[in-house]
Amino acid sequence: MSKPGMKPEDVDFEQVYRGAAPLGPRIPWDVGSPQPAVVALADAGEFTGEVLDIGCGLGDNAAFLASRGLSVTGLDRAPSALEQARARAAAKGVDVTFAVADATKLEGWEGRFDTVLDSALYHCLREPQRHEYLAALTRATRPGARLHLFCFSEEVPESFPGPFRISEANLRETVAKDWTIDRLEPTRYATSFTREELGASVRMFAEGNPGAGDLDRLETDAQGRVQAPAWHLAAHRS
Repeated sequence: MSKPGMKPEDVDFEQVYRGAAPLGPRIPWDVGSPQPAVVALADAGEFTGEVLDIGCGLGDNAAFLASRGLSVTGLDRAPSALEQARARAAAKGVDVTFAVADATKLEGWEGRFDTVLDSALYHCLREPQRHEYLAALTRATRPGARLHLFCFSEEVPESFPGPFRISEANLRETVAKDWTIDRLEPTRYATSFTREELGASVRMFAEGNPGAGDLDRLETDAQGRVQAPAWHLAAHRS
């Protein structure tokens, strides 16, 4: 769980996936299934050709896309995440290529992909890294490739865990340097926490935090899980 003033580089995702981080074994973004917004995109035919799930984490999105008959590669920096992702994909009987990679370099993956899914990686990077990351995606994709990027928006309450809030202006200025933005729209990103569980975690770990009262305005799904305000950016490579 983050504390006030925490920066993206302060989060050790390998520890998170090992259950050794301050938030314990519970991973806030592990909903045990693909993100609903990703399912909707797949239903609309937005994923084609060779698909890259960058920052794939536990691989549920990658496994889902593979179940739709797509050729999918999931890359992440955390070996522990990939170990669990392979097990989950195997349990579902789908074939996904998982490998460790630095998203700001993507060495050895040049010219490979037709569609990229970024499901909450962008907001984990510092601004200089974001520019390196988008340049790396350009190198790793083919001309005309499409990008679907999901990240938390500034509508996320101040007490929400993590330093991950991205403005519309940031996306338009940073992404547009390497990609042509087709649409940028607000959406919701599913978490594994109910509002009560999220509030309890905030009070336990975020010393000096003004409190969790502002979490009450967050929407929840039918299972009571918090839906975080987010952006969906769709872009293509020239």
